[in-house]
Amino acid sequence: MLKEIGSVFSFLTIIPTSNSNLETIAKYMYIFPIVGIAIGLIVGSIGFGLSLFLDPLIVSLLVVASFAILTGIHHTDGLADFADGLMVKGTKEKKLAAMKDLSTGSAGIVAIVLYIVGLIIAISLSTGYQLFLAILLSEIFAKFSMVLMASIGKSASLGSNSPFVEMMKNKKKLIFATVITLIPLFVLGGTTGLLLFGVGVILTIFLVVLTARSFGGITGDVLGATNELTRLASLLIFVSV
Repeated sequence: MLKEIGSVFSFLTIIPTSNSNLETIAKYMYIFPIVGIAIGLIVGSIGFGLSLFLDPLIVSLLVVASFAILTGIHHTDGLADFADGLMVKGTKEKKLAAMKDLSTGSAGIVAIVLYIVGLIIAISLSTGYQLFLAILLSEIFAKFSMVLMASIGKSASLGSNSPFVEMMKNKKKLIFATVITLIPLFVLGGTTGLLLFGVGVILTIFLVVLTARSFGGITGDVLGATNELTRLASLLIFVSV
């Protein structure tokens, strides 16, 4: 299992740990929340340490930069493509084509700016252990949201997302991922963690319905966008209650 966790960690970050193909990563998608724990611990620890002697806004900027460096911002790129696709008028085919366009449109740029501003504001509202906890729990759920989406959604077309959607139709894998997600959310976050989970699940289901209507199903960009949107939503919930 450690080898598989290493492969998935390498896929979700810029840290090379092993060389695995996409099918292998998809097979073990259900352990995404475990990798979320690892990423959350790394970035959360950075935030906790910096918050002891730096201004919250500076800490927030550095935490966002840490996320970008560690994850390689490929999910953020998915958010931009997702926004571009949504804003295109016309058929599902036109929307899918817009998402595949290598250039970023105005909708994508606005989405990224709003996302980054939202992250900076949310993170700046916590310090110390509460900041560590907010980052950790939000990252765990962000990774679970992709697992949930792949489990209940369908592929818009054959592509890099297809193996993930196919492999996650095994409900035992979804149950495993749910348990791995709920344990730290409840033990560390209590009722706030459960609220975060509930709202995050609703948001993920909404995105599944939205993408089915707009694109005919899930794409790799949609999965990446879901990771970013649920991360932001989780952080906002944590600092608001």
